[in-house]
Amino acid sequence: MENGLIGLKKLNKEELLEYEPHVNGVAGIHVPQTGIVDYLGMANKLLEVIISLGGEIKFNEKLIGIKSDNYGFKVETNNTVFTARKVITCAGLQSDRVSRLNNLDNDLQIIPFRGEYYKLKENRTYLVKNLIYPVPNPEFPFLGVHFTRMINGGIEAGPNAVLAFKREGYKFSDFTFRDTFETLTWPGFWKIAFKYGKTGAMEIYRSLSKSSFTKSLQKLIPEIQESDLVEGGAGVRAQACDRKGNLVDDFNFKEEKNIIHVRNAPSPAATSCLSIGKYISDRIQF
Repeated sequence: MENGLIGLKKLNKEELLEYEPHVNGVAGIHVPQTGIVDYLGMANKLLEVIISLGGEIKFNEKLIGIKSDNYGFKVETNNTVFTARKVITCAGLQSDRVSRLNNLDNDLQIIPFRGEYYKLKENRTYLVKNLIYPVPNPEFPFLGVHFTRMINGGIEAGPNAVLAFKREGYKFSDFTFRDTFETLTWPGFWKIAFKYGKTGAMEIYRSLSKSSFTKSLQKLIPEIQESDLVEGGAGVRAQACDRKGNLVDDFNFKEEKNIIHVRNAPSPAATSCLSIGKYISDRIQF
């Protein structure tokens, strides 16, 4: 309610079954504002609007450097040198590396976690009527496995949270030496591993074992069987970690004069990107 939501309703077990007849739970909270976004459609519309307002989007250019000068900044890519009075960066899986281009303190490191999904077969989608989320573990900035109705139909189930050995590592076998070395040499990583090693090992096992993944889904919907699931996609979460081993669970902005780096943008960053953009633009008015 503090965030402006209205119409929230606590549900007892009987009321919960009225919304989700197949769910296993002792209680629930119904949030009418919960929804999904056609993110690809929104991104294409943003591109269209930016161009119509005189903006320009440059694709397939690698950022090499950000340097201050008398005018403001020189932003160098592999193809171009841009001059700017003000700069905003939002680089996702590369956000720590981009912020270091501006010689900022190296107090955060991106630790990539891959989230893998299954999809329900079409003849079993009736098991899910809305978006179903478990009570999250407050020790982790992850939602836990959940069920999501997709914009084009169908139901996604997942994700898990598996340490990735490549920042764009969407498969279990993906690996790069640089990304892995930076993860393993970051002091905070070993503090996480020491504290949550058992949980991490379980996530890896669940990644390799469809039956184990199914059991985690059955905690929410007991009727789901392994045969109901087909392999879905995967994403890689850009999770910021500090030197003390804390997984940053909120948005993190590093601000200096005329430059803002978005260094951590956890879920639901994509869904809420317009609100995040307004927050940033209010802080760096041109």
